[in-house]
Amino acid sequence: RARRSFDDYAASQGITLVREAEADGGILRFSETLLARAVGASSSRLVLALLMEQHAYNPKEAMRLLGDASDALLHNRDLLQSAIDHMRQGIAVFDRKLDLICWNRQFRSLLPLPASKGRVGVPLNELLLEIIEDTDIDPARRQAGAAARLQWLTRDMKPYQERLKSSGLVLDVRSSAMPDGGVVVTFADITETVEAGLALKRANETLERRVEERTAELTALNNQLKLAKKEAESANIGKTRFIAAASHDILQPLNAARLFAASLVEKSAGGSDEKLARNIDNSLEAVEEILNALLEISKLDAGAFKPEITTFSIRELFDPLAMELRPLALQKGLKLVAMPCRYQITSDRQLLRRLIQNLLSNAIKYTASGKVLIGCRRDGAHVRIEVMDTGPGIAANKQDLIFREFTRLDNTARDTTGLGLGLSIVRRIARVLGHELSLVSKPGVGTRFTVKVPLSVSAAKPVSTIRKARTPAGSLGNPRILVVDNDSSILDAMTELLSRWGCEVFCAGSVKAGLDLLARHGRDADLLLADFHLGDGDGLELIARMRKACGFDIPAILITADRTKALQARAAGQEVGYLTKPVKPAALRTAIAHRLVRPQAAE
Repeated sequence: RARRSFDDYAASQGITLVREAEADGGILRFSETLLARAVGASSSRLVLALLMEQHAYNPKEAMRLLGDASDALLHNRDLLQSAIDHMRQGIAVFDRKLDLICWNRQFRSLLPLPASKGRVGVPLNELLLEIIEDTDIDPARRQAGAAARLQWLTRDMKPYQERLKSSGLVLDVRSSAMPDGGVVVTFADITETVEAGLALKRANETLERRVEERTAELTALNNQLKLAKKEAESANIGKTRFIAAASHDILQPLNAARLFAASLVEKSAGGSDEKLARNIDNSLEAVEEILNALLEISKLDAGAFKPEITTFSIRELFDPLAMELRPLALQKGLKLVAMPCRYQITSDRQLLRRLIQNLLSNAIKYTASGKVLIGCRRDGAHVRIEVMDTGPGIAANKQDLIFREFTRLDNTARDTTGLGLGLSIVRRIARVLGHELSLVSKPGVGTRFTVKVPLSVSAAKPVSTIRKARTPAGSLGNPRILVVDNDSSILDAMTELLSRWGCEVFCAGSVKAGLDLLARHGRDADLLLADFHLGDGDGLELIARMRKACGFDIPAILITADRTKALQARAAGQEVGYLTKPVKPAALRTAIAHRLVRPQAAE
């Protein structure tokens, strides 16, 4: 490599190098530069100076070069010392014998060392003993501590922290091995960091203690509140049970007073006291109504009513109630409509009758003109009993208020009589029965109360190929849709999607299952969705057989992956909608809305 370098130099200068010839100044300068790349500029000058002195070549020049090398060495040493003196860490360098050979100013400043220890040749072990003496006065512990620290620094290269008793400083002590077997030890002042960490730890401990104390206080307060609530509930239950138990004794004298008042009315008929007697009788009737309502509420709150759950037809409630309340509606010029309902439900007959009676009475009472309608509709495993009126409606911010005791809205209180207890009783009965109660109302349009009652299991039990889905209200008008597809995952997806749109969904996985489904629900269906390839037949064939069995053309949509024009023409010939898989929800919804031309059958 050196030979190539000299050959390149000779070629660039246009000369020929001869080994035995004397070197001129240019060659010497090139040699110095080449050597400096390996040993440094100052060392290369020193080497060349010694060589020239040995060969007695220009002694003056050699001495000048030697002087320059010495100056460079001193300059570099001073520069290095100045650099390490200005470092924040204390630095000490030890040779392979672990004797001190150099250090910086911060090393002497940080460590409590006597002047005798700040010299070249002091062993590392002695320095460690001096440092430990500042923290521990026991000789045995000092020796053991120094030995451990010596191993950390020279073998394990393990950093550690040293707290100095005299200055209060905390030092981070680290070491690094040198190639020749020596070691460099650094001492960094980390007192502020350690103190900040301790302060943070103390703050955390204080915070944890305060949190624990506050938690204990809150726990004690919650326990007191629970106890107070329990005592209040016990007192309220006791009062309620007393009122419920004393109902007979309370009503007995009132009943007697009513009898006396009736006799007085008959006796004073046509006389001057007739009006007074009738006013007394009306007042007693109002008192009786109040007491009956309060006693009923008390019994409901006290748990005196134990539901007797049976299965019965909704018609058994609707027909007698309509007959009973229709004269009251006619008296106000209203039309009371009871839609025919064929469902069997599971509930307490008497309590549910009382609930519906209160809803109907309330609707008739607060409706000035128009009609009151009661009906029902299937909702998955439940039946929704709905009472609708064309009354004044209830604002959204007042819909919770009407279920409170003695609450009557201002826009109706002037025109009607009542105590404002009917809906409070309705809510309590619904709670006792476990039936969901809700209302939808629009001021100036009317109100709809809904009670969700379980459908009888025997009446609702489906065949194995049928899946039923709950039907939340939707903009499509709650249509009944039959879905036939031989892929169960598609049936599940269709059920979920259509149910979210408010549809009542019946599913089957084959032509045979679809026909079985038709036998049970075909005449109630509003739409048929069928796949084309069904395994035991095709969808168009199924649609034709279903229409023939029903005696009318059920609106239908064919959903298939077959995109041939022949199939499209065949579907169009049977007046069947056509959608290709994978079908987009928006396209499906649009197609359903387009095909639902047959009006919904009222329940």
